[in-house]
Amino acid sequence: MDQDMVLRARVKLLGANRRVVRGVEGLWIYRLLTQVEPEVYGSKLAYVLVEAGASPLVRELPGQRLALLEEAVAVATALSAENPYRAKVLARALAARRELDGRQAV
Repeated sequence: MDQDMVLRARVKLLGANRRVVRGVEGLWIYRLLTQVEPEVYGSKLAYVLVEAGASPLVRELPGQRLALLEEAVAVATALSAENPYRAKVLARALAARRELDGRQAV
């Protein structure tokens, strides 16, 4: 893991001055930091992935949406059962995945 990239991600996170950094920047930050500290950043990554899956940019790209939601489910599932955010983000990711499946079936 490139420690300079980790430091850069942490600085961007601190500089954002928000509870959750969203969008492409949030995806980059949380994907990187989840590799280093999965229990700390994994729930935020799953949250941002579900948001990205609902974005207008991928609304008409079911393959992209599916990939984002599958990643969200995988990240949330990998969290420890003791993680206080696991159940919430996993339920959110699974609901978004079911919704996508329902739309594709129609």
